Amino acid sequence: MAGERILIIEDEIKIARFIELELKYEGYEVEKVYDGRLGLESALKGNFNLIILDIMLPSLNGMEVLRRLRQTCQTPVIILTAKDEVTDKVNGLDGGADDYMTKPFAIEELLARIRLALKKSKISSIPENEDIIYINKLIIDLNKHSAFYNDEAIDLTKKEYDLLTYLAENKNIALTREKILENVWGFDYYGDTNVVDVYIRYLRSKIDDIYNVKLIHTVRGVGYLLKNE
Repeated sequence: MAGERILIIEDEIKIARFIELELKYEGYEVEKVYDGRLGLESALKGNFNLIILDIMLPSLNGMEVLRRLRQTCQTPVIILTAKDEVTDKVNGLDGGADDYMTKPFAIEELLARIRLALKKSKISSIPENEDIIYINKLIIDLNKHSAFYNDEAIDLTKKEYDLLTYLAENKNIALTREKILENVWGFDYYGDTNVVDVYIRYLRSKIDDIYNVKLIHTVRGVGYLLKNE
């Protein structure tokens, strides 16, 4: 949190000041602007980690600020507005906003959404390279022999890690039990395909079940695949 800078583009002075005080109390550096055009200029020049953006702004409305911002900048944006129609929310999110909140709002919820947006931004900024595998929110660090889901470490045994890595390296490919056995366990286990089913259950219990996702799929008559949807 230290050093993270947040820009507030909000023409209601009391609301902007209230948010500013709460954010500073949480340790963020804050700048506020009351005008859409000036807000866009600040957003493009200020090197901010996150932007809180109203829609109904003088000089340049928030949707136009967002549209122009997204042409050159991917800074996380949380729209905070009195416009609560479903179409407004859809337009805001489709326009590139990371989140959308309506007024009146609870400051605790706004702070939670800010933390989440910043966390997602940090994960997405990790440079992709051959030593890191990404499957949606699943990250496997081959150098550290560790795996994470939604930024949380997954507690895996060595064999569970080896199996998950093999599935991830062959994502979206249906792998037979024999193929998995050969590449993860070696020939010492040749013929004992039940061990594959057991360890698939272990992985599902630690990933699919805990995070309510379906990454590991059974391919009937074949084996398993890790699906990147």
